[in-house]
Amino acid sequence: MGGRYDTRVNYFAHGLRFLHRPHFLAGTAVPDWLSVADRGVRVRPRLVEPLLEGDAGPETDVAAGILQHFHDDQWFHSTRGFAEISAWLTRLFRETLGYNEDLRAGFLGHIVTEMLLDAVLIERDPKALDEYYAALRGVDPACVQGIVNRAARNTTERLAPLILLFARERFLYDYRTPARLLYRLNQVMRRVKLQLLPEAVIDVLESGRELIARRVDDLLPPQYFAL
Repeated sequence: MGGRYDTRVNYFAHGLRFLHRPHFLAGTAVPDWLSVADRGVRVRPRLVEPLLEGDAGPETDVAAGILQHFHDDQWFHSTRGFAEISAWLTRLFRETLGYNEDLRAGFLGHIVTEMLLDAVLIERDPKALDEYYAALRGVDPACVQGIVNRAARNTTERLAPLILLFARERFLYDYRTPARLLYRLNQVMRRVKLQLLPEAVIDVLESGRELIARRVDDLLPPQYFAL
């Protein structure tokens, strides 16, 4: 996603098509995981691409998944649906939080579009979320961390423990209800050192969810996102 906070939160949309390939699925989550585990470490596509030249296996699947994440981000953030919905949510957050909230409202418009898209996809296929976490149980966190340390300028020892915590906490289930989604959203706000959000934004989350449910194809065009 990029930007000042470099926070990404649409794990499920990135991984949904790859439930049958656990290490590939894990690769699609790597940039998101790093934004939580170790913000000083970033993987770069040009450093990941040479890792595809090895024998087929978990390592090459992780590398391919990382590249898939970057590819998906490129088209997703260029869609008309993302531009319109994130701008609409930004306006609603600004009206709810106050007109001096331009920075926080813009940030929220972006990440909440992603979180609510995950929420809608989970609502459409709840069993797929069970399969998502089941797939992660087949992933070797040390393998994922090793690939990251070969594809980033800095190395980290924080990623593997974060992957274990992510699989254990299963917080994506909280996206199913607005109150729990707000709780998870406030965890993001705390992490990026922005003021926590009041319960009043639940109305924004509910309105945004209804809009995204109607416009999923505008956010995930079939030519890019085919299940």
